[in-house]
Amino acid sequence: MMHLGLDFGTSGARACVIDNAQVIVWEHHVTYLDPARQAPSDWRNALHALLRALPKDIAADLHGIALDGTSGTVLLCDEMLQPCSPALLYHDDRAHQLAEYLKSIAPDGHTVCTATSGLAKFLWLTQQDDVRYAAYFMHQADWLTALLSGQPGSSDYHNALKSGYDVERLCWPDWVLALPHSHLLPQVRTPGAVIGPIPPGIAAHFGINPRCVVHAGTTDSNAAFIAADVNEIGTGVTSLGSTLVVKQLSAKRTDAPEYGVYSHRYGDLWLVGGASNAGAGVLRRYFDDAQLAALGRHIDPSRNSPLDYYPLAKPGERFPVNDARLAPRLEPRPDSDAEFLHGLLQGLARIEVDGYARFAELGAPPLKRVVTNGGGARNDIWRIMRERLLGVPVGTAAHGEAAYGSALLCLDDFYFPASNASNSSIGTGLLNKYP
Repeated sequence: MMHLGLDFGTSGARACVIDNAQVIVWEHHVTYLDPARQAPSDWRNALHALLRALPKDIAADLHGIALDGTSGTVLLCDEMLQPCSPALLYHDDRAHQLAEYLKSIAPDGHTVCTATSGLAKFLWLTQQDDVRYAAYFMHQADWLTALLSGQPGSSDYHNALKSGYDVERLCWPDWVLALPHSHLLPQVRTPGAVIGPIPPGIAAHFGINPRCVVHAGTTDSNAAFIAADVNEIGTGVTSLGSTLVVKQLSAKRTDAPEYGVYSHRYGDLWLVGGASNAGAGVLRRYFDDAQLAALGRHIDPSRNSPLDYYPLAKPGERFPVNDARLAPRLEPRPDSDAEFLHGLLQGLARIEVDGYARFAELGAPPLKRVVTNGGGARNDIWRIMRERLLGVPVGTAAHGEAAYGSALLCLDDFYFPASNASNSSIGTGLLNKYP
């Protein structure tokens, strides 16, 4: 039996198919035409492209599909799942005034009290005229899962965390339900819970096994953590894609929105995390893969660069400091490209160090080791530099792609415990048109 994981990240989408032994049998990826201006149509086109690319024999043997999306990316949809609002991306901070309002009604230190939270964006979206057409408030993963399952109105408790869902009591709190338009909020399930079978029309169009079921998903960074197969308290996972994300297993829940720190439910433990706006997206502005490899040979990771960079693509940072006005520091630029790259890599490494230090400051257990996934996992110069600055062993995840983690959610013996999140069918369903 085959299981398909789909990852919708900050720059594109990736598919990974595994068998029951968790062995990868097929992978594929597509990129968005303009990642900075991505729209729901880009995600839908990417979804269709990945499904069309499935080899026929694999598609015919699929038994499960799960997907992840970027945390905090949200939109409003009508009853036919057509977007009736702009998609507000994970780093969109237009709701900063509403974040201040949330501080007056949410519990102290709640993760929703930031401009980029899902709930702040919910308030902004529901104050626009288009709300009169809305039937659902959806996270990116919710919308794509609904297109696949034909059952809208459902989310998972990883994506719903930043929209105010209580991941300890597994319900929407009363203060969230008292907000105007709260009827648009989704019903929340455990990541990996079965939503339902893939609709016959979609199965026939893409040659997918008609008995294939669609599972509730997760966020892209949580999927990357799941892929890394980390279960030890004190172990951190750093994901370097377009943005830099750090997560660490802890027995204690830690939320500090003033620093961009939040905790996801992770079985009986907590996954403390934070996502910087800095990352490989800045590197890509200056260098391609070949240049990164060539210039890396001229960098000595055992010495510090004299350059004090904070490599943001534009002003604004979420973690380890939460400052919408924080300006990038990318000057002065030396004549040597190798020295410039050294400064950029060191700047990213220092953000990672500050991130794990922030966790410790807030009560997380001492960091024992770090596992790396994403594109940065392949850069050994950066790994050595990070290991020196972090002071703990830094290794590479055996499986570094979030799509692999999403595929694991489809397995019958996946380790998330049972919860009281509902698994009932929701909504009337939709056979969305596809190319």
